[in-house]
Amino acid sequence: MLGGARRIVVKIGSALVADAASGRPDHHWLAAFAADAAALTANGAQLLLVSSGAVALGRRRLGLTRKALTLPEKQAAAAAGQSTLMRAWEEAFEPHGRGVAQLLLTRDDTEVRRRWLNARATTETLLGLGVIPVINENDTVVTEEIRYGDNDRLAARVAQMIGADRLVLLSDIDGLYTADPRNDPSASRLERIETLTPEILAMAGGANAGAGVGTGGMATKLTAARIAQAAGCATIITLGRRPHPLGALGEGAAATLIEAATTPAAAYKAWIAGSLAPSGTLTIDAGAARALAGGKSLLAAGVTGVEGRFGKGDAVRIVSEDGAEIGRGLSRYDAADAEQIAGLRSDAIEAAIGFTAGPMVHADDLVRG
Repeated sequence: MLGGARRIVVKIGSALVADAASGRPDHHWLAAFAADAAALTANGAQLLLVSSGAVALGRRRLGLTRKALTLPEKQAAAAAGQSTLMRAWEEAFEPHGRGVAQLLLTRDDTEVRRRWLNARATTETLLGLGVIPVINENDTVVTEEIRYGDNDRLAARVAQMIGADRLVLLSDIDGLYTADPRNDPSASRLERIETLTPEILAMAGGANAGAGVGTGGMATKLTAARIAQAAGCATIITLGRRPHPLGALGEGAAATLIEAATTPAAAYKAWIAGSLAPSGTLTIDAGAARALAGGKSLLAAGVTGVEGRFGKGDAVRIVSEDGAEIGRGLSRYDAADAEQIAGLRSDAIEAAIGFTAGPMVHADDLVRG
């Protein structure tokens, strides 16, 4: 199920990371998982982890032993546990020579385009450096009103943001069943799903609800799968509580595969072309038009005019000097900065505005007309 995958996002719940009896990291499981992950990256895949566990690890350190915590107590536990979580991941990957890096996100980081571009740029840079990002919700500052709610949904948004082609949700059950297999011996596992119909969504009813830590369940996993499916990413739901869970998939372990509706690139381009109303216009010269036709990014040097009031990450029209629309894309600069750098070479941008964000519109964020 992971064969040929270029980018893989794996969601790992608190029940896998933290030992329930001691409240400490489960180093044995983490080491086995890291061995699997290192094998995938050695074969050319890029891996991102969305890892719960900070609250579960931090609450014991703070003596918060009761099951229900207030929001401020959860935030304090997250603050105390985050360093323990990252140290555990660093120790797990160290024998394989793989570095890890922490990214803490809030919902705005994947919903607000300016922040989405920043988060994606950081993630892309880490992946390019061969580092494995370990992502979690920023529970130390997030409030109920701006939470993802669960890391299944966060993982799906991360998969959407970086164009992953596989989302692996490690669960306490080996896939989606027609009914709760703990209560119905006749329940059967669905091996492959093309469309998440209302009938299939209704099967989620509580089939994954009993771990005692964390906030997810099978219903949240199918919600995440819908997000991923629309973004061109296939979802795999499989049993996490086993040695080498990723390696087991390669050996044919039981799982449910929810197929992607399209490719990540096609889904992203369709979103830019059809879902975003342009907030401005960039006029470009003939040389830039030829570069775009050849699949290149739009550099500031080729921009001859800037119209509209747009912010970083907003959609803009790209037109030739005779007004013909050439394409649409996401601007990496706001309108004021775009006006200042229009016509400048790339090496002159930082001197003009104090920073550089690369091309005016990156080829990955551009749909040609």
